[in-house]
Amino acid sequence: MSAHPYDHGHTVAGWTGCGIAVAGTALLGAGVCTVSGPLLAAGAAVDVLALLVTWALHLAGWGKPSGPRPREEWSWRVRDSGARAGHAECLGCRWAGRRGGTAVVPAPVPVTAPGERAAGVDAVGAGG
Repeated sequence: MSAHPYDHGHTVAGWTGCGIAVAGTALLGAGVCTVSGPLLAAGAAVDVLALLVTWALHLAGWGKPSGPRPREEWSWRVRDSGARAGHAECLGCRWAGRRGGTAVVPAPVPVTAPGERAAGVDAVGAGG
């Protein structure tokens, strides 16, 4: 049994992107230590590649949406069933043109006349 009642998001997209990014960061570090422009450029290019690979895997269903997932989807071998439609509040999905999912709708704000206070609001504006 897990020590935590929630999924930490260990996914194919996360592990692959992290592995590529570690290699790119190692190249960047070597470039800084050796004052080498080509190594710095190569490290930056590999880090950009890590970002693109992670995004592509996320869109292919090998990532995870924000928030908790059902326990049966915790394994990193399980693809995300909602990836094709897009995840609500996911910047990567929005950039890919996927606007699916359920968006968070803010609570309505009561409208009052000037000089009138809304019910349950004290003089400072805090709920009470």
